[in-house]
Amino acid sequence: MRDLITSFKRLGCKRLGSATALAAALGLLASAQTAQAANPLELNFWLSGPLYEGRVAPCEKALGTITSQFQEKESMYWNSSLTITGYGNIHEVAFRPWQSDNIPRRFCSGKAMTSDGKVRTVNFSIIEDGGFAGFDQGVEWCVTGLDRNWAYNPRCRLAGP
Repeated sequence: MRDLITSFKRLGCKRLGSATALAAALGLLASAQTAQAANPLELNFWLSGPLYEGRVAPCEKALGTITSQFQEKESMYWNSSLTITGYGNIHEVAFRPWQSDNIPRRFCSGKAMTSDGKVRTVNFSIIEDGGFAGFDQGVEWCVTGLDRNWAYNPRCRLAGP
C-alpha cells in the first residue's frame, strides 16, 4: 500500500487526474456484483434441451461414408493412394452402451480390405445428430494399423464403446 501511495506522489500534478481515474475504475471493478446462479424461471424458460429419439442407422449404412472419408484422409493428409475396396463381417458391438440420456450411438466393427491387399479391422460408431452442425447422423471410424495420427490409439481401441 505504501508503494502505491509513493507512486502516486511521484506522478505529480499532471498525471494525478489520470491516476485518479484509474483508481476509480479499479474501485468500480472491485465493487462489482458477483455472479449469481440462474433462478428457476431462467432455468426452465425455452431451454428444452436435445430431443434424442434413439433412431440410429444400422451399421451397413455408414460404410459409404467411411470409404469416402478414408480415401480423402489418406490422399490429403498422408499423400497415399490407399483406399478401402470392400468390407466383411460387419456387426454391431453395442447400442447406447452408457446411460439412456446420453447421445445415442451404435458401435460397430468389421473387416476392411484395402487396396494394398491387406485385411484390417475397422471400428466405427454412428452418432445421432452427430453430423455437421448437429444435422443428420455422424460417423467416427478408425482402421487398425492406419490410425497415423494416433487419434484412437492403441490399435483403434478408443473408437469402440
